[in-house]
Amino acid sequence: MTIKAALALQKITKKKLTLGGLLWSIRMCDEKSQTAFAKELDVSSQYLCDVENGRRTVSPSTAKKFAEKLGYLPEQFVELAIQDMLNHEKIKMKVHVEKAA
Repeated sequence: MTIKAALALQKITKKKLTLGGLLWSIRMCDEKSQTAFAKELDVSSQYLCDVENGRRTVSPSTAKKFAEKLGYLPEQFVELAIQDMLNHEKIKMKVHVEKAA
């Protein structure tokens, strides 16, 4: 799944895109169980469940590792991780991340 596809999914579901939502979407598209996907990401199933359901945020470094393991651009995952942290703290700011030169 591409980020473009995930944004389309956001439009359909009327829910703001989060890293957990993106991970869930990728897992569903790949037709993987939570246990198998957690193993691929090298985390526990409970951790993945908490992230997917918005009960836990992910550090930028962990988000980068997830992106690399799944073959996605790290900037996309890091941006969502930081945005999730801001939203969790009710800080009304929007983040944009670019790869440094």
